[in-house]
Amino acid sequence: MRDALPNYFLLDTQPEARLTPEVVTEACRQLKRNRAQYLRDMPTEQVITLLSRLAENWQDDLFPFRKMALEAEPTVTGFSRPSLAHGLDRFFARITEDNLHNLIAQELGDSRRLDAPLSTPEERFDNRLAFARGPELIGHIASGNLPCPTMMSMIQGLLVGSAQFIKCAQDSDWLPAVFAHSLYDAHPKLGACIELAHWPGGKSELESPLFNEADCITATGRDETLASIQARLDSRRRFIGYGHRVSFAYIQKDMLSRALSRDLAQRMAQDIASWNQLGCLSPHLVYVEQGGAVRPEMFAEMVAEALDSLETTQPRGDISPEESGTIAYKRDFYDVRSAGAGDVRQWKSEEGTHWTVVFEEDPVFTTSCLNRFIHVKPVGDLDEMLRVAEMARGQVSTVGLAAPKNDAETIVKQLAHWGVTRVCPIGQMQDPPLGWRHDGRPPLGDLVTWTDWEQ
Repeated sequence: MRDALPNYFLLDTQPEARLTPEVVTEACRQLKRNRAQYLRDMPTEQVITLLSRLAENWQDDLFPFRKMALEAEPTVTGFSRPSLAHGLDRFFARITEDNLHNLIAQELGDSRRLDAPLSTPEERFDNRLAFARGPELIGHIASGNLPCPTMMSMIQGLLVGSAQFIKCAQDSDWLPAVFAHSLYDAHPKLGACIELAHWPGGKSELESPLFNEADCITATGRDETLASIQARLDSRRRFIGYGHRVSFAYIQKDMLSRALSRDLAQRMAQDIASWNQLGCLSPHLVYVEQGGAVRPEMFAEMVAEALDSLETTQPRGDISPEESGTIAYKRDFYDVRSAGAGDVRQWKSEEGTHWTVVFEEDPVFTTSCLNRFIHVKPVGDLDEMLRVAEMARGQVSTVGLAAPKNDAETIVKQLAHWGVTRVCPIGQMQDPPLGWRHDGRPPLGDLVTWTDWEQ
């Protein structure tokens, strides 16, 4: 498949080509020259228009780059074709002109503040204007689980007028590469402000030139990896790190009527199946409040039925022998538990390890081995849930919530004080809005530097 792509990026070079510190240094410096020539003074409106049109193209089945992405083997993309198509559609549907304008307005007040000094009513009060600018060069250290965060990083960096060097995770670079090529094809000068490469993580002789040349380093991965990267940066480099996070769902008993439960289970199954549960927004478990018309165990069975149905329309696809082995081991463990006591029950795909639902009376927070393996646990109320999930506190990204409107605000406040940075309806856990504050931080606000002009 790579042979179909021209050699625009370091990632495209032949396997025998050797990446050296000198090559990385020169690539960074060329990016900064290209940015000064093509991107720095490009009107933000023009960037927004280009990105939104490109996103529209990616939702067209006839778009050559989309076809190329979907025709790649699952061993290359990591996902079955139907699952990948579903994920790409939901991702690119967010990249509209209105959403991009709203994102900048949310973060900066006005998209024009990236082009020239402007003032808000508050700033006009003391005769002041302000101008926002992105870093000259952003270095992205991407993780290997999902393609969308890397593509979103490219989009956000271009919005603030920054050149970008993306160090992709090995074996997870295909989709970011195809997207970068589609950008280059749509606007070569803008594409020339992006570089992609890969090398084994922690290879300091290649990372050091990037760290020395970039104004800002962003990284996604394990907390230990982030700490190691940050320790190697001098005080002049801005660091933005997104560490290990988990997510879960909470269903209040009033939502467990027989009329609502099956639809809720289907939406829950979609959250589990999207991107094969590999991202930080993927639920590890579902807490179900006791006392509803549908018992937690019954709801678990409904989720199992929904996952089984999704396997026909959005199949999980093949996974590694190691991943399959882990699921098989977990299944055996819970089979033994369910045979010896009545507090555990398990549902699983008949052939292969495509999906698994484990119901367990013990409410203590349990992480999933992923790839559509979900835990369902009963709790008495929200206070109990927060108590038994204490081990995950500080690492929770998203809570999928099903609760009556008159109770939802109180629940969200409690979750916020507990440390949760995003709460959304079940069925939307994997589909955050463009303006979502990742880990509770502003996606563009963290990137830009402000210049105040006092008149």
